[in-house]
Amino acid sequence: MSTSTATSTSVDTPDVTVTVIVYNDAERLPRAVASVLRQTHANTEVVISDDHSTDATEEVARELATRDPRVVYLRLPENSGGCSAPRNRALEIARAPYLMFLDSDDELPERAVEVLLAAHREREIDFAMGAVHRIRVDGGRRTTWMPHLVAERRTLDGIEADPRLFFEHLSTSKMYARAFLDRHDLRFPEGIHYEDQLFSAQAYCLAKTFTVVPEPVYRWYVAPYAASETASISNQRHKLTNVRDRVHVQRLIDAFLAESGHVSLREDKDFKFLKHDFRMYAGDLPYRDDAWLASFADIVTPYLDTLAPGAYARLPRAERIVLQLVRDRRLSDVRLAARGLGHDVAPRRTTPDPADGRTYWGEEIPHSEQARHELDLTDLDLDTRPFFTAQLRHEVTEIERGPGASVDLTVRTYDPALRLPVGPQRATLHLSPGRRRLTVPFRLSPVRPGVFEGHLRLDLASARLPLQGFEGIRHPVLRLRHQGQTHTGILLAPLALTPFTARVPYHSGALPHRVTVEPEGHNPGRLQIRWQPVGAAAALIHPVVRRLATPRVKRAVRLAASVLR
Repeated sequence: MSTSTATSTSVDTPDVTVTVIVYNDAERLPRAVASVLRQTHANTEVVISDDHSTDATEEVARELATRDPRVVYLRLPENSGGCSAPRNRALEIARAPYLMFLDSDDELPERAVEVLLAAHREREIDFAMGAVHRIRVDGGRRTTWMPHLVAERRTLDGIEADPRLFFEHLSTSKMYARAFLDRHDLRFPEGIHYEDQLFSAQAYCLAKTFTVVPEPVYRWYVAPYAASETASISNQRHKLTNVRDRVHVQRLIDAFLAESGHVSLREDKDFKFLKHDFRMYAGDLPYRDDAWLASFADIVTPYLDTLAPGAYARLPRAERIVLQLVRDRRLSDVRLAARGLGHDVAPRRTTPDPADGRTYWGEEIPHSEQARHELDLTDLDLDTRPFFTAQLRHEVTEIERGPGASVDLTVRTYDPALRLPVGPQRATLHLSPGRRRLTVPFRLSPVRPGVFEGHLRLDLASARLPLQGFEGIRHPVLRLRHQGQTHTGILLAPLALTPFTARVPYHSGALPHRVTVEPEGHNPGRLQIRWQPVGAAAALIHPVVRRLATPRVKRAVRLAASVLR
């Protein structure tokens, strides 16, 4: 490995060292480094730790080190294939008593170092942590990672004070006292993925005291649709090696908890795995083939069998059902159940057991005691609960392009508890681009008990869009009325639906749009419709009017749009 000699002019010991790890990311590295150099606390060292990049990263990094004496360049002699080795090698040369870590595709907010260092100087703690802002690169949407855990300032005497913090397993949201890491010889495990989870679990358990601050200390840029070769590890869930790595790390954490005397935290840690780690895969299960699902079950089931029963009991019923179906290797049912997660979607069918009067998920009575417990739906009162909370399932079984900008849909509704009366049902599809609602009434006719089917034409040109246009995605919903109550449910798209796009002129005065009908592509896979203003008018007017949507501007938009068209 080599270091830049450009730091020779710096004689003062820095207060904080921020390690920026990088691999083949010459384009974004300057942004990450700049976010450290512009910190309000200026006495900060930056170690660029390059995992033997093969692009222009080395040239870019050396130039950054030449420009600012606070920057040190470190290049590993060979690629390690992970985040751990670059961080560990940087720890060997870091000069500051406090340490932070930053990935080259992310940034630090301007006050991150100041805020976390102040927490350390306020009292003796092992590390300080703050809020992480997740920013979608495909739209700029910003959310806070695990906001309930960082909502208020607090100092905790160990992880036992709030085991929920296992969910916040990022190493990059924290500033560590160097003495704490050295005292416990705490370093990142090399040669494995999901190293943050093990490192953070160890840090939480070994720390006597740490402080949580609500201020943002990290900007995490998320690219959910990145190409597979450039996607982050967490976005490579389609790889079975990814599943194996995640389970392997969980076993290492379990061993550490037992060896370090923290076995009492096992249920909390297991709940975190089920609710976060497994749940990330669960949303993708409808899109996997039988061979993949079988291999997935082979990998996860032995580990699932070791988890604390109390961790399962804390999960929502829908998630427990998916877990049990995986453990029972009911692969087709896994796909059906996983499509309903988070949206109260019913199974296509439930099965009563005459022997005990219980009602079970799916088309068969479970064979094992454990499966009967997990798949028992009796206490949901599916046949008597208020209709607006009824468990129904709406699937688009066929979709074809109609005339103009219309699409013809065939919708099948499953009513496993037989809540709908016998005979045809009046239904309405609702779609709301912008603030305007488009409604399409149609009829659902009975196919057999508990199953209805209907056909409708959705004319996308009839939607009333705002004059300045509408840019975004909407998911149609289906509404039914019964005994004075309204039930609203999502509309599931065919998993194999090929997206199609049309250019739609709107005669109401709104801008023309490119409209795409497609499946959601993840989680339940709802039918979704995407609008994008197009043409010269959109390029000139839409960005301005989004900020200045006053009545006067709307009149100007109408006039300008008519001229430009």
